[in-house]
Amino acid sequence: MKSKLSNFLKKIILFSILIIPNIVNADFFENISNKIVNNPKRLSYGISVADIDQNEKYEFIVTGFGYPNLALSYDKGKLINVNSQKIFSDKFRKTIGVAACDVDRDGYEEIYFLNTDTYSGTKKYSDRLIDLEGKKFLDMFEIEKNKEELNLTAGRSVACVDREGNGEYGIYVSNYGGPTRFYEIEDNKIKDKSADLNLDKVTGGRAVVSGHILTNRSDIFAANERGANFLLKNNNGLFEDVAFDYRVDDVIQNGRGTTLSDILYRGRLDIISGNWLGYHRAYVLRDEKFKDIGNIKFDKPSRIRTIISADFDNDGYDEVFMNNIAEPNKLFRIKENGIFEEIILETGLEPDGFGTGAAVADIDGDGILELLISRGESKEQPLTLYKAKVKKDSKYLRIKPLNKYGAPARGATVTLITDQRKHSKTIDAGSGYLCQMEPVAHYGIRKNEKNFKFEVMWTNGKKELFNISELNKTITITQK
Repeated sequence: MKSKLSNFLKKIILFSILIIPNIVNADFFENISNKIVNNPKRLSYGISVADIDQNEKYEFIVTGFGYPNLALSYDKGKLINVNSQKIFSDKFRKTIGVAACDVDRDGYEEIYFLNTDTYSGTKKYSDRLIDLEGKKFLDMFEIEKNKEELNLTAGRSVACVDREGNGEYGIYVSNYGGPTRFYEIEDNKIKDKSADLNLDKVTGGRAVVSGHILTNRSDIFAANERGANFLLKNNNGLFEDVAFDYRVDDVIQNGRGTTLSDILYRGRLDIISGNWLGYHRAYVLRDEKFKDIGNIKFDKPSRIRTIISADFDNDGYDEVFMNNIAEPNKLFRIKENGIFEEIILETGLEPDGFGTGAAVADIDGDGILELLISRGESKEQPLTLYKAKVKKDSKYLRIKPLNKYGAPARGATVTLITDQRKHSKTIDAGSGYLCQMEPVAHYGIRKNEKNFKFEVMWTNGKKELFNISELNKTITITQK
């Protein structure tokens, strides 16, 4: 009898293992939110990572909806708001989207704050484009010659696009219930060039990313609501929507968090796109079409917001963090052949969290990424900060490309080449929904990995190959 019972239990255990594949149980993150100084409950939305004060040190830029915008800098073991200027904090304009890039070609990034005081259509307060002159911030839209180009349409996300590959960034503004905007500086003046570039479409704009998706220039993928997604192919600086041809239009879904990721570790970027209460997508390009290769657990509908693809634990495989609002967050590891392995979270679930945005950066410079989550929307909540529990013998490599002006080369692609893989990462130009990651390609190193090289494909399509002589460091590369 005992033998039969024992055999029966063994079969039950084996059956349970077989029907629950690709799950890892581990306390993956630790909560380090206590490092945030003065962290009250508030309504926060998008987060970007940029150097706001030109001191070669990155800050988390956190937007506030009726609360001040913040610039959180790491100092003496703490994250401290280092902004004290009203035009930056701007708590009355209800900021939700943010991205940084060098639009005026001075070698430093400007910050685009997307303000939305209404759900759709015409809004009261325009956006801001913040520049640092000396030690003082100014809004470039408040200069008289730029006022005719104000964005007075409700919007969501922002991305920076070097469409001609010459280091002259434009800003794609994903509007909702009004035409998309695309701002560039021309003749020392801000100009909306969306109509000239075939971008002035009216839709329910949500997320936008830019990088080497189809061509060797900066293409654009925009995930939309109540309408088809856009896949904007860069044809010599002009754009053609090929979303239907490549099967990423996803017309019946409502786009949210989106990111570029090398899902197959083959040396090219693909698209991970989340849909609000709809099926999430892991789009891999095959035979001139994108195919969704996500498994049932990954694709499962949720109240998704930001999606981040990054190697949090330095094991050499990217994780995908799915930031949900008012339901538990999820985490998956991308294994070989695009297999999504679920990591069951204990810390970082936030089942009662109203997560709106998130971003990653190695903000303390120790070679391990920090994950900052902004929360709020319908309930004031404090920010949360997490860090993976990393093995002591883990190794990493960080590549920081700068363009010919000395600014972060957002939209460039870095590919790590070893005996085990070719692994591409984008220098984030604006990541999906509301947010933007640090402009650094961060790689964990796999067990027994060797023969390290990396290649940078700049925004003009040119490639440079570099040897690596040392790990556990950040390598800065400047475009020739």
